[in-house]
Amino acid sequence: MYNKVIKRLLDIIISGVALILLSPVYLVLFILVRTKLGSPVIFRQERPGRGEKIFTLCKFRTMTDEKDADGNLLPDTVRLTKFGSMLRSTSLDELPELWNIFKGDMSLIGPRPLLVKYLPYYTEEEKLRHTVRPGLTGLAQVSGRNLLEWDKRLAKDVEYVENLSFLMDIKVIFLTIKVVLHHDGVEVDTTKKETNFAVERQERLDRTGSLYPEKE
Repeated sequence: MYNKVIKRLLDIIISGVALILLSPVYLVLFILVRTKLGSPVIFRQERPGRGEKIFTLCKFRTMTDEKDADGNLLPDTVRLTKFGSMLRSTSLDELPELWNIFKGDMSLIGPRPLLVKYLPYYTEEEKLRHTVRPGLTGLAQVSGRNLLEWDKRLAKDVEYVENLSFLMDIKVIFLTIKVVLHHDGVEVDTTKKETNFAVERQERLDRTGSLYPEKE
């Protein structure tokens, strides 16, 4: 009952109210991002949602479009400014995802939506993360955020799905507030870690013929 009806109803109400109340914040951030980082202000990227259905994730951009003399984009570490780092560390760049939640692409709480290219690299158990709507925050994020190793991070997603309940969501919400306020486990430059997932899984597959962690 909670997962099928109440959770979605709460998502609509909370995200709808938040979009209205935070409208002044959106306006200020829109102006600041446009001034400091350029256009477009909103970063859009395809991500897999529930049932692996692809949707367009919306975030505030955190990097500039600076290019070298040949017209190639500079490394992410150069284009990620101090202002962009602040947006990431405070999670303000995630605010546009409230619209994704209101539309039904996402939920307030759930496994974070990762890149589409990762789909072939999940184990059968890890694929459970796509049986629910992805979340603005989740159990993995409050258990170490981006610093958590991939296998443990995905295991937390599975743990959430298998124990999904109102009390679990309340727990994640309170832990999220604590994590954001204290900046626990924050890694603003996640480019290398995000790229390494597919690389690590492919190397494991080539070496052992299995996506599962090697047994010690």
